[in-house]
Amino acid sequence: MSANDRKRTSRDLDRHAPDLTINSMETSSWAGTIMAEARVERRLAAILTADVAGYSRLMGSDEEGTLTALKACRRELIDPKIAEHRGRTVKTTGDGALLEFASAVDATRCAVEIQRAMAERNVAIPEDRRIEFRIGINVGDVIIDEGDIYGDGVNIAARVQALASPGSICLSENAYKQVEGKLALDFNDMGERQLKNIAQPVRVYDVHLDDTPQRPTLAKREKPSIAVLPFQNLSGDPDQDYFADGIVEDIITSLSKVPHLFVIARNSTFTYKSRAVDVRQVARELNVKYVLEGSVRRGGDRLRVTAQLIEAVTGNHIWAERYDRPVRDVFDVQDEITKEIVLALSVELTDGERARVFGRSTRSLEAWLAAMRGFDHWAEGSPKGIREARTHFEHAVSIDPNYMIAWAFIGWTHYTEVRFGFSADPRASLAKAAELAEKCIAMSPEDPQAHGIRAGVWVVQGRFEDAIKECEIAIAGAPSDAYLWCVFGRVLICAGDAARGEQAMREAMQLNPFHPSYYRGILGDALEELGRNGEAIEVLTESVRREPDYFSGHLRLASLYGLTQQLGAAKAELAAALRINPKFTMAMAEAFYASSNKASTERFKLGLQKAGLP
Repeated sequence: MSANDRKRTSRDLDRHAPDLTINSMETSSWAGTIMAEARVERRLAAILTADVAGYSRLMGSDEEGTLTALKACRRELIDPKIAEHRGRTVKTTGDGALLEFASAVDATRCAVEIQRAMAERNVAIPEDRRIEFRIGINVGDVIIDEGDIYGDGVNIAARVQALASPGSICLSENAYKQVEGKLALDFNDMGERQLKNIAQPVRVYDVHLDDTPQRPTLAKREKPSIAVLPFQNLSGDPDQDYFADGIVEDIITSLSKVPHLFVIARNSTFTYKSRAVDVRQVARELNVKYVLEGSVRRGGDRLRVTAQLIEAVTGNHIWAERYDRPVRDVFDVQDEITKEIVLALSVELTDGERARVFGRSTRSLEAWLAAMRGFDHWAEGSPKGIREARTHFEHAVSIDPNYMIAWAFIGWTHYTEVRFGFSADPRASLAKAAELAEKCIAMSPEDPQAHGIRAGVWVVQGRFEDAIKECEIAIAGAPSDAYLWCVFGRVLICAGDAARGEQAMREAMQLNPFHPSYYRGILGDALEELGRNGEAIEVLTESVRREPDYFSGHLRLASLYGLTQQLGAAKAELAAALRINPKFTMAMAEAFYASSNKASTERFKLGLQKAGLP
């Protein structure tokens, strides 16, 4: 810190950096006189400004502790990240910082990594003591004078930063145009904003960090959007959780088939299970307009279900009902709740859509409960979870041989074992998945899951165009099914249309914002096919960071690192993959990376060979 900065410290403590930065940087008469006498140096730069949200409150509560914590953040995290991304600290003023980068990509990468690291750092810290940064980035022309920078390029960055919420990042349109399509990030268009002391409105974009829903704003979504939260189990018996969860699972499945709704996937809504939540917060995190919540009480052969549909922005109850029925009527209760939601949201269904949404493949309560246990294990996504899921689905069809959805998910388990290299006999597993796909289509010709399995099988068999058509049928039947969108993304990538495959995966991530790691794995494939290897590595690295036992992520990284001659990292990733699945061999690689482009498959295998896979 310079002598002048030290003199200003006491008066800076309770003021935000953007205002200080602007006051020190906006052109004044004396600055204009001096600069007129000498040649003015200008350059185009990416400018990053940051401050601490609620700094005055933190200082008022614990001045010494706040200063110590802030210095530690700068020393241990921020300064190393700035150096790593080739940035320059122009100045620090109290709680704020002004940084300069050669490119908006470097500035945004640095900002994202800082915010992610701070989020992890804050986990163990009480909310009222957390240091959370607001960051703004702009690209513009700046004036350089004795190491400092001035001008509207700096002022816009500071004003954009003031629009950021704690822990977030905002970019001006100039910065956004430089990073669009170059980083594995999603952005929310906040519209044009009139910024203080800036003549023309500036369009601003908010960066969706990886722990936040990656989806457009509600204003851009044409369909009504809804999240169905886990129903509370009021039975006093933890074993009845499966019963309560099963009701929600079925409601979500039915709603996902409604073509005029946007329905959040079970994986994301069930992260709120057993938590006291504010529906407004849920709506913000999942970016939906409506939330359904409820409770289930089962006693003997009686059942009580309550449900209420809430408009999250206002907190108003759109619809509420209580059902007191015999347990055997649970399916009717689910259908009635679904119908009420559809009516409340003014959604009209054709006869065919109505039949698909409300069609049931079992009336057996015992078979249904077995399948619900299967779905619970299926959601784990691990080899053990897949095997256990199949056991429960097989039990379900032993009770009701006409239970089509259970048959379909037995097929999915066989396909998934082939797809992720978990099968001891891939040919037999693929043949079984193919057999069950045809069985399900014979039982229910329009069922989305049946067509989805068929698409998965056909893409492994090299029938790419046929697989695309099957996916289109599946998506038309269940447009809010995030898993089917993943299958579609995978099929498109394998068929050589990586651009559409990336779009499909973005849609899947919107439907399931708290998605499992394999979503990123498939997205990584698309990015690699599009020649964006750096982004692919970023996406896959994040996937294995979140899920260290994600076999496919480690395997893809091993190949990518091998292809980019980062052999130490390639060998480490291959070793991690083989610790998870030691039976994987090069012979399995072709089915794992099925593609219409043989060059892509060979490239994948070459990367694994360079990583050390024999």
